[in-house]
Amino acid sequence: MPSTRPVALVTGASRGLGKAIAVALAAAGHDLVITARTMVDGDRRLEDDDRIVVPGGLDTTAAAIERHGAAAFSRYMDVLDRATVRAAVHDTIDRFGRVDVVVNNAIHQGPGAMVEFLDLEEEQLSKLFEGNVFAQLALLREAVPVMVAAGGGTVINMISATAHATPRRRIGSGGWGMGYAMTKAALARVAPLLDVELADRGIRAFSVDPGHVPTERQIAAGRAKQYAADYPAGTPSAIGAAVTWLCTDPGAEKFLGSIVHAQELVRDLDLPLIST
Repeated sequence: MPSTRPVALVTGASRGLGKAIAVALAAAGHDLVITARTMVDGDRRLEDDDRIVVPGGLDTTAAAIERHGAAAFSRYMDVLDRATVRAAVHDTIDRFGRVDVVVNNAIHQGPGAMVEFLDLEEEQLSKLFEGNVFAQLALLREAVPVMVAAGGGTVINMISATAHATPRRRIGSGGWGMGYAMTKAALARVAPLLDVELADRGIRAFSVDPGHVPTERQIAAGRAKQYAADYPAGTPSAIGAAVTWLCTDPGAEKFLGSIVHAQELVRDLDLPLIST
């Protein structure tokens, strides 16, 4: 049934930033399509240690969305499977008849993301670009024409400080992998070009840098403390508040096409946080 409310498609919404963004948008009056590989909480384990369960699933995210009176539609999506990426947009239109917001949050978490240059294999780098750049572009190629035809919409690309900053230390001591940083830098160039090309047709595009946010996956992998000395930790709820403000407040126009530092935005505007 077509929705009379704005509809947001949030990828990678089973936990962490994606879940917080989806719940915050629900609290702001959006119906949600949420995607991930983990449909049920407890079904995901760390890629490099299958003894460790990573909390979170689309079932728990959907329940949190529905507590705010919004509709939640869960779809399986794998950023390395282009058919599931395209299907996410098609299913959104089939279910709700519209798409007003796209949040590109899902990424490829596989081998190569956090290794140094001499250990980075060509196949790993190809998968990183497929999962962190090409999948996001494929999603936008399906969604943006629909938005343009409807008069406009908002694109949020979740990037990272790795796109524009150089680490002070090596991997394991607060640094990050070159392959991951390269993909985030590539994605960071999408919003400014969308702004140049399509702002006059109603497309509002932003790159969001969440800063350091310890997520369920980082904590489960034991990596959250590596960045604490150099980068202040934020919360997923703060990132949800920042993204929701960009999607709903006229004041966000001054950030069109630019990198928005989410934690700073929340502090500067004293934005309210929505618990997940």
